[in-house]
Amino acid sequence: MTRPTVAIVDLKALRANFALVKSLAPQANIIPMVKANAYGHGMVEVCRALSHSAPAFGVASIDEALVLREAGIKQPILLLEGTFSSDEVEIASDNNFMLMVENSAQKDAIINASISRPVSVWLGVDTGMHRLGFQPQEATQTYLALSNTDNVAKPIVAASHFACADDLGSSATKNQMAIFDRWITTLNPAAGDVIAESLANSAAILAWPETHRDWQRPGYMLYGNSPFSEDQDNANKLQPVMSLQSAVISLRHIASGESVGYTANWTAGRDSIIATITVGYGDGYPRQAPNGTPVLVNGARCPLVGRVSMDMITVDVTDLNLVSIGDKVILWGPELSVNEIAEYCNTIGYELLTRMPSRVPRVYSN
Repeated sequence: MTRPTVAIVDLKALRANFALVKSLAPQANIIPMVKANAYGHGMVEVCRALSHSAPAFGVASIDEALVLREAGIKQPILLLEGTFSSDEVEIASDNNFMLMVENSAQKDAIINASISRPVSVWLGVDTGMHRLGFQPQEATQTYLALSNTDNVAKPIVAASHFACADDLGSSATKNQMAIFDRWITTLNPAAGDVIAESLANSAAILAWPETHRDWQRPGYMLYGNSPFSEDQDNANKLQPVMSLQSAVISLRHIASGESVGYTANWTAGRDSIIATITVGYGDGYPRQAPNGTPVLVNGARCPLVGRVSMDMITVDVTDLNLVSIGDKVILWGPELSVNEIAEYCNTIGYELLTRMPSRVPRVYSN
């Protein structure tokens, strides 16, 4: 027997979320974001599950892309942060990696590279995120320089990223889109040249259909979780892909007035039954989870009590009719949203998923 803490990854749910993206923008290409080990779900396995549907994949850097190549993934792979050194241009050319270009050093490295096969380029345009990309006036000159070198394949993809698409009441998304669209109209491509466009992240795919362009970039939604803090019709159709599960390994009765765990930060207000569960911050469960954070024991919501330790948590199961050592525990999944756990912990579900360590086995179903 092995330690029962596992992350169950439902590939059928993953494929259903991909299909939802396609249904919302049926004419667009979909490039799943699999950076950060596919948001903690297992980058290689996620790509294999989507290999018959996805025309390309997106990662943060060349290191992640090379892992996928070594695993036999054949699709083009977009490096969202582009290159970090000029020698990576040749590696990208040899391996069919698409390069985001967001600064002059990256542009010059591509133009000056000695490569036998042109690279596909995504031109980052900063429309208000103010993190990466060229200002629109700079982007025009960069586009012209890239389109005039034999080192760049056509078409170039113009891309921008939304800062507030998850805020349904904000005007920022429409303002960014307007800036992007005005910039596109200023381009004067050479005869026969075309330019492709990519704007929509998960939130924009779900809630801002006017942002749907040639390429959609689903990330968080692909793994079945809503990027919104409120209900949204399309997001309500998502199917959570990961279920973090463990089991009860110990039960004890404690008297009213007794404390549990490090720092004794929870004291029983009644005679209580405490279940110890073999999961902790060493397994990606957040140490900052406060008393009262819900945990499912045999399908029933029970409150976390006491500090989260490296390998264990303790839960008050006094109100359960029956609980035994070995009983199933769910920390998050379809029955208990990772977003809810994140809210208790003053963070976001993205962080909880992507911080899932390798110590937790991923078990793939469907």
